[in-house]
Amino acid sequence: MREASAQRIPAAPPSGGHTRRARAVARAICARLQAAGHIAYLAGGCVRDRLLGRTPHDFDVATSARPEQVQALFRRTVAVGARFGVVVVLSRAGPIEVATFRSDDAYVDGRRPSTVRFVGPEEDALRRDFTINALFEDPLSGEVLDFVGGRADLAARTIRAIGDPAARMREDHLRLVRAVRLAAELGFTIEPATLAAVRAHAELVRQVAPERLLPELTRLIVAPGRVAGLQLMKQTGLLRVLLPEVDALAGVEQPPEYHPEGDCWNHQLLVMQHLPEEPPAELAWAALLHDIGKPPTFRRAERIRFDGHAALGAAMAEQVLARLRAPGKLRAVVAELVREHLRFMEVRNMRASTLKRFLRRPTAELHLELHRADCLASHGKLDNYWFCRERLRAYRAEGEAQALRPPRLLTGHDLIRAGYRPGPAFAQMLRAVEDAQLEGEVQSPEQALALVRARFGPPPAGPAQLPAGDCAPHR
Repeated sequence: MREASAQRIPAAPPSGGHTRRARAVARAICARLQAAGHIAYLAGGCVRDRLLGRTPHDFDVATSARPEQVQALFRRTVAVGARFGVVVVLSRAGPIEVATFRSDDAYVDGRRPSTVRFVGPEEDALRRDFTINALFEDPLSGEVLDFVGGRADLAARTIRAIGDPAARMREDHLRLVRAVRLAAELGFTIEPATLAAVRAHAELVRQVAPERLLPELTRLIVAPGRVAGLQLMKQTGLLRVLLPEVDALAGVEQPPEYHPEGDCWNHQLLVMQHLPEEPPAELAWAALLHDIGKPPTFRRAERIRFDGHAALGAAMAEQVLARLRAPGKLRAVVAELVREHLRFMEVRNMRASTLKRFLRRPTAELHLELHRADCLASHGKLDNYWFCRERLRAYRAEGEAQALRPPRLLTGHDLIRAGYRPGPAFAQMLRAVEDAQLEGEVQSPEQALALVRARFGPPPAGPAQLPAGDCAPHR
């Protein structure tokens, strides 16, 4: 049997050109601030990623300048958090966040400090979350400032909270998930005291706004280390709190003749492992949620069965993503992928028209990749995957547009001109014509109209009424 290599479906990380432009703009911002007598450094993740040889997602600037001084130096700014010292400078490369060095007082809502004091760079570093995120770089000289041992932890590939890990988690509860996401994204380990704090405070994550959670969870499940990240989520209790539907997969038996890999949780981890290297969010979420309908549909008959788990799982997936305030498009695509992930069992028996409709949908590539990962995570048989790939190749050789989306032979207006009266039957007639066209049974408007007459009968007596102002014949 041929092995199926992962199809690369880009997730849309920052492009090299965009990153260079953003870094150049951030450097220019630092240069202007320094020229005005202020301290100004690149800060946080962009410094970490550069030292690791990774492409930064964005660039942040930390400075001794007060918010009003930043706004006086740059023409286009937005004070998104002036009382916390944060101003966004708008640029051709996108928004660049410029934050005044600060020290935070007590956090009262599990997200923000009650008040802040403007301080120097060392105190600013001490209030940040993890050592690897508390590095500063002077982009003009290249000097890296490290007040908390971040470079040593980068070398050791370690996620370590700054100061008291429990205090850091209580300040901003999103840090509980961020620690795991960083470990998954970077391939790092979480040092024991920080890991213990995440485990001890996992329940606090319930208080985090869904809009903040969704990006962290998405970055975790598209990361190269997504399997280790999910295992950490489970070990720390975060999975039980945030995604109990996924947590419930553990210990749910599967029929060994189809799933020699073991229970639903083992299968889940293997599916995530077999995703493309950089899966889009829709595919990653569908893979994570594709079997969540199994625990509630589990029953023993002649074998273990999960009747209706795909349909139930689609409804549950929609609920999970709605809970996380996911965009409607993401929810719809994931629900479709989960609902139809078993359709590949039928592809060899589908009529040509049904198969073509399935393979021409915009989500076809996502369906194929989910099926490939699902098979590799269980019985390993990819016959239906390769069948679909070969049919797609054949359709492309014919001319994909002609084979999968041929020009319409009839419209509703044509049916009216032929004497048929508008009504619900029109949709059935047009569907029948397109089916026959995709099957290769009709090739002309005349043949299509003959098919309608043969299958649905002749038009009723009396003239049909055309819509006002439309008298042009269909060609």
